[in-house]
Amino acid sequence: MESRTLGSLSVSSLGLGCMGMSEFYGTGDDSESIATIHAFLDAGGTLLDTADMYGPFTNEQLVGRAIAGRRSDAVLATKFGNERREDGSWVGINGRPEYVRSACDASLQRLGVDHIDLYYQHRVDKTVPIEDTVGAMAELVEAGKVRHLGLSEASAETIRRAHAVHPITALQTEYSLWEREPETKVFPVLAELGIGFVPYSPLGRGFLTGQLRSPDDFAADDFRRHSPRFQGENFTRNLELVDRVKELADEKQCSPAQLALAWLLAQGEHIVPIPGTKKRERLAENLGAAAVELSAADLARLGELAPAGAAAGARYPHMNSIDT
Repeated sequence: MESRTLGSLSVSSLGLGCMGMSEFYGTGDDSESIATIHAFLDAGGTLLDTADMYGPFTNEQLVGRAIAGRRSDAVLATKFGNERREDGSWVGINGRPEYVRSACDASLQRLGVDHIDLYYQHRVDKTVPIEDTVGAMAELVEAGKVRHLGLSEASAETIRRAHAVHPITALQTEYSLWEREPETKVFPVLAELGIGFVPYSPLGRGFLTGQLRSPDDFAADDFRRHSPRFQGENFTRNLELVDRVKELADEKQCSPAQLALAWLLAQGEHIVPIPGTKKRERLAENLGAAAVELSAADLARLGELAPAGAAAGARYPHMNSIDT
């Protein structure tokens, strides 16, 4: 697999999102999930993405078991800031310096490693100055517990303020053919400051694969049942968008997922998508996106088929946790 650079951090051109292995997308199978992580590493993939809140806590433990004996093969990214209790209940967004330090120590223990390669603030705590939070994160770098710093769902202004305290390596935000909002305000700042971009949900939470045809396709414990984009008229309208993308994928003799990922890879060398999967079969399909070549005409046509703002419905039921 080819490599790309996030800030000063070299990673594989595609990462692996591990969240769904433990929560949110129905029941997982730990054995198959670990086999999927191993297959990713065997294929030359390096960037593994997790967070303390996934599970909660169990996803970091799973990833830790998967990379045991293979630490040098992985670029390990995890996150703090969405605070949850052991029973899964939510505490809130926490960016207090003392919490930053304790959350990092807990993640290191669960992962079974002595350092985290890329440590993100998962959501911006609007009650704590970003300078205080990033200052505490910078102390973790100085202590050797963390190598690089990242932010998730941060606004352009927040990114500037954070970067002034300590270099930010990567921003992780939702971005795909059906979510283009970062392009207008955030991308120019990332280019100016030399910050990499890691799109999460690059397949529209699985919708852009073309495999989901009805809300009934979701398991009872799948959080997408409660997402505005997957309900009622929004679902129907978004399905039309997916079908348009599938037409071009058929012409290119690739899957819709591969086309969607190839489009992302073509948006810039600083972009490293992290499609999530818990099955080796889907992993192989996703990795095949690197072989899909898109011409300028293909990219222009995709821009017409899935223009900015085309998706119907909000990304989350409540958007107040997003820093805008």
